[in-house]
Amino acid sequence: MLEIMAAISNDCVIFRHNVGKVRTPDGRYFCTGIPAGYSDLQGHRKSDGRAVYIEVKTKSGRVSPQQQHFIDRMRETGAIAGVCRSVDDAINLIQSK
Repeated sequence: MLEIMAAISNDCVIFRHNVGKVRTPDGRYFCTGIPAGYSDLQGHRKSDGRAVYIEVKTKSGRVSPQQQHFIDRMRETGAIAGVCRSVDDAINLIQSK
C-alpha cells in the first residue's frame, strides 16, 4: 500500500484510512474508522481535483460486495475509483481517466 501511495503522490494528494476494533473495559466492542466497503486510499488528483478512491488488494485478494458497491457508487458520481493490485494498476487508474 505504501508503494502505491508513493508512486501516485506526484499526481495525487492521497490518504490511507486506518480502521480497527477495540474492546472496552466492560466487554463491548468499539469500531473506529470508516463504513464497511470504503476504499483503503482516498484523496484527489492534483491536475483537476477529481476524487480518487483505491481499494488495494493482493494478486489473489477478493473484493467484497460492499467494496465493489462503494467503487461503483463513487464512479457514478464522477470519481476515479478502482481496485489496484500493483503500483502499475494504480498509475494506470490515475492516468487513464
